[in-house]
Amino acid sequence: MNDQQPRILIVDDEPFNVDYLEQELEDSNYHILTAHDGGEALETIQRDLPDLVLLDIMMPVMDGFGVLARLKEDPRLRDIPVIIISAANDFDNVVRGIQHGAEDYLPKPFEPTLLHARITASLEKKSLRDQQRKLLHTFASREVAELLLADGFSLGGKRIDASIMFTDIRSFTTLSEKSNPADTIEMLNSYFASIFEPIASHGGIVNQVIGDGLMALFGVARTGTDHRQQAVNASLGMLEALKAFNENRVSAGTEPIRIGIGIASGPVVAGYAGTQHRATYTCVGDTVNLAARIESHTKVAGVPILIDGYTREGLSNEIAVEDLGRVTFKGKSIPINIFSVEAV
Repeated sequence: MNDQQPRILIVDDEPFNVDYLEQELEDSNYHILTAHDGGEALETIQRDLPDLVLLDIMMPVMDGFGVLARLKEDPRLRDIPVIIISAANDFDNVVRGIQHGAEDYLPKPFEPTLLHARITASLEKKSLRDQQRKLLHTFASREVAELLLADGFSLGGKRIDASIMFTDIRSFTTLSEKSNPADTIEMLNSYFASIFEPIASHGGIVNQVIGDGLMALFGVARTGTDHRQQAVNASLGMLEALKAFNENRVSAGTEPIRIGIGIASGPVVAGYAGTQHRATYTCVGDTVNLAARIESHTKVAGVPILIDGYTREGLSNEIAVEDLGRVTFKGKSIPINIFSVEAV
């Protein structure tokens, strides 16, 4: 199969209808899949991710309405366009299908010109949605991109409990002075590519990248596990990724880099800040400021990972920490108990 061929799934319990559609589409640049009931259709959709579904309504096992409902419940499948196949005198079912999320409908018997027009229009819409998703994933994290696609955009935020991480490269100014700008940018791109993966795999959202530093949020998009444990697991994964990154640098004759990571947990306000024309998903609050202060203190403490006491309370016993005592940070009147996290 040519990967550029749109995949069209024909779902109908009547073999004659399936054969007719296959014959009409055989000269077009489509890869045709078939299913003969709703259950088989769902299995095929989940396995092959077609670009378009031609769906009969009245079928055994699971009717077309059941298939539509299941598709719209699944974020991975909800954007696959569905064209209802229905008899011309079955208009009530057509309306119900459109209300359930179908893109369009085809009357039985099929008019070839109308069939191709409906398919072309639906595939074009699918292509535009795919481009939109790709663009969002380029400029936003996967979680934020999916939130935007599912719920749309609006300014404002909500109060949540989260963990905030700041990290940057130690002595970056000195390091960049020794390299030409192109090499510095290439190094940063490789570095960020290395540490983004452990952040994302532990439910983090990178919402700011400023120079050699970044800010990541935990507890915003993923539920079910403690965001404090997620943030610390991500930080340990970042140090592991940094080892491999530095091995490549040493092999290439360049010096390794060191990073500092600061994590604080507590109440924040999370949401979109900015204007209707330019905005970012972020968190604000005292917890954010504290995380930034803790990250800066890694230079003083001489350790790569520092966390506050509330983050410490959320960790399993498998995480080795050392109590470094209380520190009075700028802007804080009460000393904060901080802990170093030992890399394994």
